[in-house]
Amino acid sequence: MAVVQFTPQFGKKQKNFSRMQKLVENVTADIIVFPELCTTGYFFLSREEVAQVAETASGESGDFFSGMAQKKNAVVVAGFAERYHKNLYNSCFVIVPERKKSSVYRKTHLFYKENDCFDPGDTGFFVVPDKKRDVRIGPMVCYDWRFPESARVLTLLGADLIVCPANLITGAWRRVMPARAIENNVYLAVANRAGSEKRSGEELRFKGSSAIYDFNGQELSKAGSDNDEVLLVEIIPAKTRNKSFNSINNVLTDRQPQHYKPLTRIVK
Repeated sequence: MAVVQFTPQFGKKQKNFSRMQKLVENVTADIIVFPELCTTGYFFLSREEVAQVAETASGESGDFFSGMAQKKNAVVVAGFAERYHKNLYNSCFVIVPERKKSSVYRKTHLFYKENDCFDPGDTGFFVVPDKKRDVRIGPMVCYDWRFPESARVLTLLGADLIVCPANLITGAWRRVMPARAIENNVYLAVANRAGSEKRSGEELRFKGSSAIYDFNGQELSKAGSDNDEVLLVEIIPAKTRNKSFNSINNVLTDRQPQHYKPLTRIVK
């Protein structure tokens, strides 16, 4: 699989298409993952700004990534600003080339000023099965990582690989993502962006350091912090499906959900 660390130019959709195409020109992989909002840049200040560049799933970004999926014979995961009726979503495609229709995940947990620009996602979490490549892919987007329920639900739905297009500006995720992988016994791929965006006197600096972790939480590959880069690793999705880590214990069947509800009283 490939994870593409890419620095988009804000509002320059065609230039971003061109750059992404060039980055994967010589890449051969079954799965290619791009960052969050990779077609437009990230730091929107209002719904009006998003509305100027947002598009339906069948718009030009959908055409671009569907074309890439067909040409590369690969699953393509990529973030975009989606318009659906009157709503605006921070979304990502999961495009399987053999399928006529792409799957679209809408970001569940909005971060910082996204709350002023986007509607909370309404798709919920889901898994995209790909029989040809023998992989079940669970998408989440950026800030979703901070909530352990996101990765756990995807695992319970059968994900072998969790993909996370992101525009991360903090560093805590570098400690947490390996834990998400090991606690769920899944591969986990983070496609972050690099660079910075300055709007109305405020600057966001993105951390880069895109990474792919195996189901034991081991880092298989990691990008630098500043530049565009493509990570390539081999994964074996079937290895994630046995959730036992010894002859007795299993990270899913050992769960005791009846005890996970918040207490309604304080025990003194």
